[in-house]
Amino acid sequence: MEIGFARATVLIRDSKNPDGPALTFGPAAWKRFLGAVKAGFPDTM
Repeated sequence: MEIGFARATVLIRDSKNPDGPALTFGPAAWKRFLGAVKAGFPDTM
């Protein structure tokens, strides 16, 4: 997994498939995502 930051966007892609699709998050969504993962509940977003 690769994570990049571009201004107010967080970009995530599969490092084994760099030409494949990427996920994008705004700052608030990224913060909620990280909080959910840290809390152990990534499926509750």
